[in-house]
Amino acid sequence: MTDGDALTLDTMFDWLEGVVPEGYKSEIVGGHIFLTPQRDTHWDITINIIEQLRARYPRKRLLSDVRMDCPGHLNGFAPDVVALGKAVGQGAEFVAEVISRETAGNDYGPKKDAYAAAGVPVYLIVDPYTGEWHLHTLPGDGKYHGSVCFNFGIEIDLARTAVGLVLKTDEFPRG
Repeated sequence: MTDGDALTLDTMFDWLEGVVPEGYKSEIVGGHIFLTPQRDTHWDITINIIEQLRARYPRKRLLSDVRMDCPGHLNGFAPDVVALGKAVGQGAEFVAEVISRETAGNDYGPKKDAYAAAGVPVYLIVDPYTGEWHLHTLPGDGKYHGSVCFNFGIEIDLARTAVGLVLKTDEFPRG
């Protein structure tokens, strides 16, 4: 790159094309590249959430590990679960991240802030290491104004959100 070239997410993801080892997830958070190994516990929770969301969302409106560009400097995430709104171009109405030990700080910090700035109405963090889930709602002014945290086994009541259902957590494995 020359001094006049601007670094872009597309350029950075192009660099990663064909380089990321199988079984790893790549994300760019604040211009930093993160490669995270995918573990069985992580996948078990991710697929559990997706299966429960299928009660309300058609398969084509549910995504996993698909690039999502977010507000802020060079933020290209690959959320574990995304539920899209009904209207074309409406964007995400639900995002869930399952914690990986190596990148937990991103999920609790800059990613949470970026999802709030993007106006994602419901952001769920599931932490198999602590056995807790953290629900963030009411985005505004670049942050979430509603937050609650409970242990696995307590249901996540999303009935009064854009999601419109209750997620069971009693089968979420611990890390």
